[in-house]
Amino acid sequence: MTALTLSTSSAAALRADAVVVGVAKGAKGPVVAVGAEAVDKAFGGKLAAVLETLGATGAEGEVTKLPAASGLKAPVVLAVGLGEVPAKGDGYDAETLRRAAGAAARALSGSKKGAFALPIEDPAGATAVAEGALLGAYTYDKSNGNGNGGSAKDKNKDKKNNGPLAEVALVGGKPRDKAYKAAVERATALVAEVNRARDLINTPSNLLNPASFAAEAVAAAKEHGLKAEVLDEKALKKGGYGGILGVGQGSEAPPRLVRIAYTHPKAEKTLALVGKGITYDSGGISLKPAGHNETMKCDMSGAAAVFAAVVTAAKLGLRVNLTGWLALAENMPSGSATRPGDVLSMYGGKTVEVLNTDAEGRLVLADAITRAGEEKPDAIVDVATLTGAMVLALGNRTFGIMTNDEAFRATLHEIAGEVGEPSWPMPLPDHLRKGIDSPVADLANMGERMGGGLVAGIFLKEFVADGITWGHLDIAGPAFNESGPFGYTPKGGTGAAVRTLVRLAERTADGDLG
Repeated sequence: MTALTLSTSSAAALRADAVVVGVAKGAKGPVVAVGAEAVDKAFGGKLAAVLETLGATGAEGEVTKLPAASGLKAPVVLAVGLGEVPAKGDGYDAETLRRAAGAAARALSGSKKGAFALPIEDPAGATAVAEGALLGAYTYDKSNGNGNGGSAKDKNKDKKNNGPLAEVALVGGKPRDKAYKAAVERATALVAEVNRARDLINTPSNLLNPASFAAEAVAAAKEHGLKAEVLDEKALKKGGYGGILGVGQGSEAPPRLVRIAYTHPKAEKTLALVGKGITYDSGGISLKPAGHNETMKCDMSGAAAVFAAVVTAAKLGLRVNLTGWLALAENMPSGSATRPGDVLSMYGGKTVEVLNTDAEGRLVLADAITRAGEEKPDAIVDVATLTGAMVLALGNRTFGIMTNDEAFRATLHEIAGEVGEPSWPMPLPDHLRKGIDSPVADLANMGERMGGGLVAGIFLKEFVADGITWGHLDIAGPAFNESGPFGYTPKGGTGAAVRTLVRLAERTADGDLG
């Protein structure tokens, strides 16, 4: 992973491949942002004028490269747009800094070192720039199926493949200040796990199946002092996990349910996180049409997010108990696959008529949610690339939030906003519940077509134990970016919801959730 340091040197004196400065959109043209004073001085105070001549406006995400002036140790200046100049007395918000740093890191891909002289005015600013730069520097190593989020085995291979920016130096931070140091350490730990999730999501399905995903979780548990338990197909059958078994029975790669837990001796609250982990989703007998199968390796993004969040909590030593449940299966059509019209007996005893085998995520989640509820956590949050309907409703960059508690829904929305993950609260209308009634089972896995994302949430709610606060994050839109990269978001797996889950754990540890 890209190295991160806090530098005491000025932007002019730091040796690097490029020095990154911020430029904002002013009323009369581009304005050089705070943090770039030494660089501007090297240009005789005319850096903004030079940038304007080159066509720079300061628009958010805009990147302009120019040769450095004499007096700068770096040979290149990279100016990144920050958007509108903030009102007097205000600074740039965290997400603006995060995106700008990410855009700059992407532009410096393949470089050895970038000196980031963006507006860092406090530890929160340092966190934002650090996160953005490290997230933006991510690349997926296609040669061996591993991205740069894990251990880098061969730096020369990375270089040959135009790998990520090797080092980020934050100019303007205070290395001896405990708050700044903690901000950098947190960003490093968090981004390493977001990138772990990205790596898993980007891994082709022939290289990642339920068993190998479970093995990754067990290995991480050993490394970070977590407790891991894996239920294989025999244990799942013995335990009555009909949802996970029903989804996975058509594949030669049998399903798994993984429990990975972090505990703190002084924790007062427990969170259970449940992730949908369909390592490949063909739709089963209800086969997806051509054009809808190619990216279905990403259907385990929810499980990847949960896995990454639990490991991050351990790295940060958060005062909370966190249990992750990874419901892993491969949904394939075969002679042994579940058929539309079959009835499954779920974990806990409820029966479900399967009207569409491509509505499989809710089946594996239902088993895991029921099991998680038996441990009586203070709250359960499930994360899933669950419905195309949510993408139609909210687009490709926003995830939906559904809960059985309005205050918790507002909190999740607020937390997602804090970390820069776009989300939107969605309802669970009572009138849609009747649509999942079944004449042959307790309920069906499909209901009304209109509002399908809400129907899926209503289905999951049926498996939440009484008295437990529950939230559902449908990340079907932002989990996998099929268009070009932007800000700190790469093409492919994004690691959506990891930062929201970690912030939820932090807020819980701080006693902010009651």
